[in-house]
Amino acid sequence: MTALILDGKKIANELMTRLHKEIDSLVESGARPGLAVVLVGEDPASQVYVRNKEKACADLGIHSVVHRLDADTPQDKLIELIRALNASAEIHGILVQKPLPGHIDDKAVIGAISAEKDVDGFHPISVGNLLIGDEGFVPCTPAGVIEMMRSAGISVDGKRVAVIGRSNIVGKPMAALLIRENATVTVCHSKTANLPEVTREADVIVAAIGRPNFVTPEYVKPGAVVIDVGVNRLPDGKLAGDVDFDAVKEVASAITPVPGGVGRMTIAMLMKNTVEAARKALESSR
Repeated sequence: MTALILDGKKIANELMTRLHKEIDSLVESGARPGLAVVLVGEDPASQVYVRNKEKACADLGIHSVVHRLDADTPQDKLIELIRALNASAEIHGILVQKPLPGHIDDKAVIGAISAEKDVDGFHPISVGNLLIGDEGFVPCTPAGVIEMMRSAGISVDGKRVAVIGRSNIVGKPMAALLIRENATVTVCHSKTANLPEVTREADVIVAAIGRPNFVTPEYVKPGAVVIDVGVNRLPDGKLAGDVDFDAVKEVASAITPVPGGVGRMTIAMLMKNTVEAARKALESSR
């Protein structure tokens, strides 16, 4: 068996094409979507991510503003900027790029962002809405995984899914979204006993543990779908996912590559959330 390779670039481009039409409609109504990204410090990976977001906005015609702050910027100054962005009619989405410098409290910063502009989906109100099944913004990477599987015709309805990783950014919201899709979900982590035995029971595996090539064929039931969320930099500078791609593709029925998989979907879903925020703002102003 050789797995179907889920092409994140292709699926993301199809989503972007649909968004472009929606953005054109919003612009005609006088509401150009606007995204503000705040970058504190000079983390190299963060700078790459921010440039990619700028490019995506430019390609779609989304108004984009990037605020680059020094690493020693006081927390109160950062929150003051966020409040100004909350009040701006031109900005519909606010994203504060992680990681933040050690002297800044992540929770205080996330809490300062208006829930109506929380396109990252990390505000406590957004998280609460996700858990109780109400409408709200969903974290972009887990949302991208769901969008990717839908586009590929992969249903998790009634299926067993193992999520490896329990982070607030991916693992926990991923589990909540999968439950919403009627999957039976097991959340695995560093304390899970007999991990390969647990994951081999799953019809779908979502790996988000942050360890390169961690998931090998012994973790995968033949014919399972394997979604690799991990992005790890190897000593030789190459990127690797959390899954041993070359080995696991011979066991799985479908698999995502790294790069070219879920990462492409993350930015596309950020654009989607920004467009949705603009649409809601337009509706509330009428």
